[in-house]
Amino acid sequence: MHVDLRESWAIGPVEVPTRLVLAPMAGVSVQAFRRQGRRFGAGLVCSEMVSCAGIEHRNEKTLGYLRVAADEHPLAIQIFGSDPAAMGEAARMVEAAGADIVDINFGCPVRKVTKTGAGATLLDDPELACRIVAAVADAVEIPVSVKMRRGLRDGSWDCLSVGPRLVEAGARSLTLHPRSAQQMYTGSADHRLTAELVDLVDVPVIASGDITSRAKAQAVLATTGAAAVMVGRGAQGNPWALREIVDGDGGEPTREEVVAELVLFIRETVRELGERRASGFLKKFYGWYLGRGRFPRPFKQELVVLDATGEVERRLLAAAPGALALIDELEAGLPHGDEITLELPISIYGGG
Repeated sequence: MHVDLRESWAIGPVEVPTRLVLAPMAGVSVQAFRRQGRRFGAGLVCSEMVSCAGIEHRNEKTLGYLRVAADEHPLAIQIFGSDPAAMGEAARMVEAAGADIVDINFGCPVRKVTKTGAGATLLDDPELACRIVAAVADAVEIPVSVKMRRGLRDGSWDCLSVGPRLVEAGARSLTLHPRSAQQMYTGSADHRLTAELVDLVDVPVIASGDITSRAKAQAVLATTGAAAVMVGRGAQGNPWALREIVDGDGGEPTREEVVAELVLFIRETVRELGERRASGFLKKFYGWYLGRGRFPRPFKQELVVLDATGEVERRLLAAAPGALALIDELEAGLPHGDEITLELPISIYGGG
């Protein structure tokens, strides 16, 4: 069965133009990553998870995650925490920042999150999970979505009992990654659970996990009845994977295209984070972009040891001078000075 990935769908009043969602990923989903995802076909993009405690205490780094650009919409900002009142207050700030959807994380398996009673741990406490969703839904006018795992332990089916209760509490959409928190990212995602969850709820379900190609995306959508698929790690340094999934355009990018996208990503990240933070943050992206046989390994290693992003850009353009014209075209298509922002310290988060 052929599924049109360019078909629109909706979360409450928010129309999503394609059936591909770019996943929220800690240490990855900065504004530059999300804006790039939208250009390559993601219908909905998501921020990395934001601590409600950090928002409550007006932590400068945390507030930086609430920067919203004009070309990101529709955008979900994801929050995590275990206190319903604090989550409600965080949701209000997310709405004020200009997000279209507030997403709640009940899926993170990382110990530093679960030990606080947040993330996937809340699947073991459905009463509290429902109170959190209700508090967030009561606090905002925008739709509330929830991202969750199948459960904490291998073989768990908790998502099928908790999911419908979260919808009753106010969730307008659910995203299911059908691995357990215990599995982390090992094994495979069991999308039979996704199909069962779709049958149990009357809101859109997003299928997450192992969506690595257009064929897999279409198969998951066709067999589960999910409204959309979510792509995460496969898009790291590889936005062309999104285009392949949505449009079937599986052509490998040229060296010039790779360098152009990476240089634009570097510039946008420096604008957002500032040179000092961006220079360290970007190092993992060099391997992601330049891998897959696109550039020799020694060249990637050469870039990682450089401290200044300007020097990285010069080396990249020396390796692919034809990329400069492509960069000019890309930058000409970006909005400038049109972000919706909170009162953020420009010295830390960059201008724009």
